[in-house]
Amino acid sequence: MSPFTGSAARTPSWEHLRVDVADGVATVTLARPEKLNALTFGAYADLRDLLAELSRERSVRALVLAGEGRGFCSGGDVDEIIGATLGMDTAQLLDFNRMTGQVVRAVRECPFPVIAAVQGVAAGAGAVLALAADFRVADPTARFAFLFTRVGLSGGDMGAAYLLPRVVGLGHATRLLMLGDPVRAPEAERIGLISELTEEGRADETAHQLAHRLAQGPALAYAQTKALLTAELDMPLAASVELDASTQALLMTGEDYAEFHAAFTEKRPPKWSGR
Repeated sequence: MSPFTGSAARTPSWEHLRVDVADGVATVTLARPEKLNALTFGAYADLRDLLAELSRERSVRALVLAGEGRGFCSGGDVDEIIGATLGMDTAQLLDFNRMTGQVVRAVRECPFPVIAAVQGVAAGAGAVLALAADFRVADPTARFAFLFTRVGLSGGDMGAAYLLPRVVGLGHATRLLMLGDPVRAPEAERIGLISELTEEGRADETAHQLAHRLAQGPALAYAQTKALLTAELDMPLAASVELDASTQALLMTGEDYAEFHAAFTEKRPPKWSGR
């Protein structure tokens, strides 16, 4: 995302999210624990806009997406979203569904790693938000459920039919998106849906440890790695290796590449600048 901004000022506070930024790590918390952090129209819009702002500022080097209380996110609020959409016309419904997809694109396209810290339920849109993250750190209480067919909709919501086969394979993705059955932590780890399984109650702590490790590393190298992972999903090999070559040539002119050589020569840890 471009760092260039127009006249709009930085958003001073977010109504539907709790946002904390320290030492290059942003922690974004879905904070409706009484409703298992169910998403509202405003929460979707805030996530979309927040990720765009953080991407432009370039001060954030890693982001932890978490849910307050005993669940990560139970999906769209049944009353505030599903009930409301029954009264919308086609144009309004298309606007809403495009917005939810924009959130997933923002997670995939932001120039820093995103770590989902999952405990308890990650269902519907909550499961897709976790899926879109670069890392999913979960404790044994975690359970993922892609519930869209259970409410009479396509399982391919918010990019799930694109992302899930690429994470767990077509066979598992077909089962999960068609049937909507919950996947508990042990199976989720076995099929590759979880990046790291922690002890109970430690998903948030472990996710932050990973975020701080990433924040202290070569940010530009991480950003380009993430961009290539996303871009090359649909590329033939010839295009992929050419894009890799162009990216490496650019990074080889950067400060971090020269810093690695200097640190290696001087037998000290590198001091990464992210440039």
